[in-house]
Amino acid sequence: MIRTPGWTSRRETLAGLVLAAAATPALARQSGVSPELPAQAKAALDKLLESNPAARKVYGQAAAVLVFPKITKGGFVVGGSTGEGVLYARNQPGGYYRWTSASYGLQIGEETYSYALFFMTDEALAYLQKTDGWEVGTGPTLVVADETYAKEVSTMNLDKGVYVFIYGQKGLMAGGGVQGAKITRIQ
Repeated sequence: MIRTPGWTSRRETLAGLVLAAAATPALARQSGVSPELPAQAKAALDKLLESNPAARKVYGQAAAVLVFPKITKGGFVVGGSTGEGVLYARNQPGGYYRWTSASYGLQIGEETYSYALFFMTDEALAYLQKTDGWEVGTGPTLVVADETYAKEVSTMNLDKGVYVFIYGQKGLMAGGGVQGAKITRIQ
């Protein structure tokens, strides 16, 4: 068989899919929500707010926050990630959501992390609630808060739809690729 550099065979692609599924056992979980999820999400949010002054400022102005206490990501050429989260509106649980993503490219490893999305306006929150699965990157404007942003945030410049904080990374995931993520309501 003649092979073009950079192209994988069907067998290699299938092997990558099998390895990705094996690397992320959370992908095979049943669709029910764990009874521990609300407590885990609350603990993850408290950890973020205690350790990150920018997150505290954003939280003080947010209409709601969607917290994924543990997203598991893994892959070998083909990868994926999944996790479950709780939407808090005015400090009360307002629904359960699932994060799923798929990726393809030069990547290998497994990691876990926490993810918090702060919805700053009622319109941004309504977009999440009315869509049948929100494809991240469409809809409200997203701002990923990194170290530079954390130094510049004030209550006067919180004018975007959704602010994202990624924290608590554990594990090793190397490489990069094309990725798409979707957030879907489960209950």
